[in-house]
Amino acid sequence: MQHSIFDDFIAHAIEVLSPLPDMVGLAVAGSHITKETDSFSDLDLVLVSQHPYSSDVNQMKNIAHQLGTVLSAFTGEHVGEPRLLICLYANPLLHVDIKFLTPNEFYQRIENPLIVWERDHILSQIIQTTQATWPYPDYQWIEDRFWVWIHYASLKIGRGEFFEAFDFLGFLRMVVLGPLLHIKNGNQPRGVRKVETKLSAQDLTQLRKTIGGMTAQELTQALWQAIAMYQELRLVLFESNIDLKSEAEKSVKEFLTEIEKM
Repeated sequence: MQHSIFDDFIAHAIEVLSPLPDMVGLAVAGSHITKETDSFSDLDLVLVSQHPYSSDVNQMKNIAHQLGTVLSAFTGEHVGEPRLLICLYANPLLHVDIKFLTPNEFYQRIENPLIVWERDHILSQIIQTTQATWPYPDYQWIEDRFWVWIHYASLKIGRGEFFEAFDFLGFLRMVVLGPLLHIKNGNQPRGVRKVETKLSAQDLTQLRKTIGGMTAQELTQALWQAIAMYQELRLVLFESNIDLKSEAEKSVKEFLTEIEKM
């Protein structure tokens, strides 16, 4: 990675944190691991300390303020990670995510971050002796919900709540279609992250068809496309032990057909 604003921020963070006796190490995660950063990237930091800073948001913010000029900062409950502090820094304007962990918490991780500073090789030893596990979707969990979700979107189209239906198609792409397409294409199932470059041209073309307009006809067509893609992905990815909700599928498709006639 060429020298950048990220390097400057990391170097300053090490300078600030390394003298603090309870600090164990600092690592960089996300696109920096695969060297896919560009001028539009954010910076994902993993800060490991003996003290559990994540138990007090004010302590998390206090650490963050020591690293630069914080314009705004908030915790990551909306992404299911309250130990994450999402920060916007000034001079230069930079998005930095700081995950506050203890050494015991560092054992359970989804990827192996790049260690940029550590005390007594503690983080390196944890990485060498344990396995990072990226969370993959539960296919049965998806199948149990998919047809209920399609029925819900159909209801919204029928009622004329087109914005709700439009947004719900985005939810299906994020939770179902994007992850399954990524798995099909040999990628980690990161929602719809970088589908523009990580999917085959054919898969990306099909996914684009799930972006409907704001009319009942366009939204219905997009929903049918989502159904068709899900059925194809099931054939490719699901094993025989997945309990397919065939009756729900049949009933929901019939219902959507009636909605289409309205």
